[in-house]
Amino acid sequence: MVEPDDEIGWVAASRRGDHEAFQALIRRHQSMIHALTYRMTGSLADSEDLAQETFLAAYRKLDGFREEARFSSWLCQIATNLCLNWHQSRHRREKLHHTWAVETESAIDGRDQVDGLDCDSLTRVQGALLKLHPKQRAAIVLTVYEGLNHAEAARVLGCSETTVSWRIFSARRKLRRWLRPTTEK
Repeated sequence: MVEPDDEIGWVAASRRGDHEAFQALIRRHQSMIHALTYRMTGSLADSEDLAQETFLAAYRKLDGFREEARFSSWLCQIATNLCLNWHQSRHRREKLHHTWAVETESAIDGRDQVDGLDCDSLTRVQGALLKLHPKQRAAIVLTVYEGLNHAEAARVLGCSETTVSWRIFSARRKLRRWLRPTTEK
């Protein structure tokens, strides 16, 4: 087996059929892709399926990866497209909100807070994210949660930076309105 030190080396080795190199790529990006698909779907089971589909699609399309982009951005593009397709084929936002809330509460093992937010706040934020149009949600997830800049998010989403900026602006306006404390409404 070739033991590449870097991601580009792993990609090159994977293209030559080195399955262990591709496993190294999966290990490096698995949590990022799973987090992205989870934020896009709100469902642990569906996010795991979509994360797995992302890596299968990446393996099949590995020859199409151009090294001018980061491998992680390319994976995010695949995952985001799979999530958007998933949303187009299913209209289950309300059910997903309930599922996410139940899974989150059980996942945190009764702890009252996660990263400074209590469980109710986390549930409200995820519920608000799930109410957004999938393309607005994708723009928010990619830039806020995954740390992509607007240019990278535009490449992932296949649109202009201006479109990404507008989607983020619109999404933030909606999120502020939806998450405003009830006493302020």
